[in-house]
Amino acid sequence: MNQANEYKTFIYTALPCEAKPLVAHFKLKKDTAVEPFAVYLNRDICLTVTGPGKSAMSAGIAYTQALFASVEHPVMLNVGIAGHKDRDLGMLFLIDKIIDLDSGRNHYPSLVCHPPCATDSLQTASIPQVQYDQPHLCDMEASAFYETAARFSCGELIQCLKVISDNQQTPAENIEPKQVSALIAAHVPAIEALLAEMAALAKLITPPEPRLFKQLVQQYHFTASERVQLKNLLCRWDVLTDHREPAFDESGLKRGKDVLRWLDQQVSQIDFCL
Repeated sequence: MNQANEYKTFIYTALPCEAKPLVAHFKLKKDTAVEPFAVYLNRDICLTVTGPGKSAMSAGIAYTQALFASVEHPVMLNVGIAGHKDRDLGMLFLIDKIIDLDSGRNHYPSLVCHPPCATDSLQTASIPQVQYDQPHLCDMEASAFYETAARFSCGELIQCLKVISDNQQTPAENIEPKQVSALIAAHVPAIEALLAEMAALAKLITPPEPRLFKQLVQQYHFTASERVQLKNLLCRWDVLTDHREPAFDESGLKRGKDVLRWLDQQVSQIDFCL
């Protein structure tokens, strides 16, 4: 399992055929040490195939964030297929409203990036919608993606892209995996453009890396979540001490957990006033 890299972009698909063209384009390699889900990696992208349905999507996000999250505000993108009453097959949409048909909850992704395509609303249901009697796009994962991703990043960096795969004239039972891969592959340039804009936005949102961060990460072992804690503690230290160098007592620091405990104690003892 490769945790040496900082994965800044997380892509989630429900189906292997949705992931296939993205794996090829971004030159991702499968992490064979991860068993519950198919995970593909390069230097800064982590793509997870979760399986269909809301529960699978939520589990896939939580699992890979626990393993690979290493930045405070990761880019998180759901790419997949959706049905619609009369939209043409192959049309790409950036989702501006997600309706959970089961719970009735609505979500509104923040579209602060320049959309690479048209926008539309989407309805998520636990079972396939085969009647095509709704004005929205339909899928089985987006609401769970958005709700779960919101626990790990900010709304501006959480987006859904959907390609129309079926409609009244060409219903869902006719969908073939090769067709799905071809539909996604046709929009790889738009997907890449959106990811680039989201990455640029993430740099504006994320504070600069604090001093000593790289040094401490090289000196001690930190898990992915511990690196995030370390960065937050060092940022607090810099603000409260006007960037004074912390006087580490290295004799008592053997692991990353020891460093975090020491820093937390030091920060808690600092007197400050507003």
